[in-house]
Amino acid sequence: MKSEVILASGSPRRKELLQKLGLQFTVVPSQYDEQLDDSRSSEAVAIELGLGKTMEVAQRFPEAIVIGGDTIVTIDGKQLGKAANIDEAVAMWRLLAGRANTVTTSVVVVCLAKKYEFVVADNTLVYMKPFDEDAIMAYLQQGTYLDKAGAYAIQDVPHLIERIEGDPETVLGLPTRLIRLPTY
Repeated sequence: MKSEVILASGSPRRKELLQKLGLQFTVVPSQYDEQLDDSRSSEAVAIELGLGKTMEVAQRFPEAIVIGGDTIVTIDGKQLGKAANIDEAVAMWRLLAGRANTVTTSVVVVCLAKKYEFVVADNTLVYMKPFDEDAIMAYLQQGTYLDKAGAYAIQDVPHLIERIEGDPETVLGLPTRLIRLPTY
């Protein structure tokens, strides 16, 4: 019997990336409470949060294969999650202007009924071009920053990205090349 596949995220970007794999799946956003921790590595925090989100959904659907993860932007050792408001977003963007930041995304696949758990994290460097307050406000006034780590999405601001070193899917929130589903 084939297990149902669930994406434990409400992210439209993760949904689009998973659809490209041709999987049939259901979206069930996690209710897990995210807390960043600058005292630990971004990989450790992304894995912990990704596991928390994925397990929260897996406990509700123990027979399903649940795919989840978490994305964190790090600059100067400071982890940037999702901005709570425009003031936080402006502060994040001021940090990012003309500098490199590391985007860390965890990929977690769990099926409780099959006792299957796969966890990995990936890093990608994003080099931002220098930009001014006008560029910051032009982007932030669109309001699309609210659900994004570091208050940005590369697909929304390609003109502000100098280059990317690593997998763009890591920055988008789900490096699909790393997903491993149970084979039994």
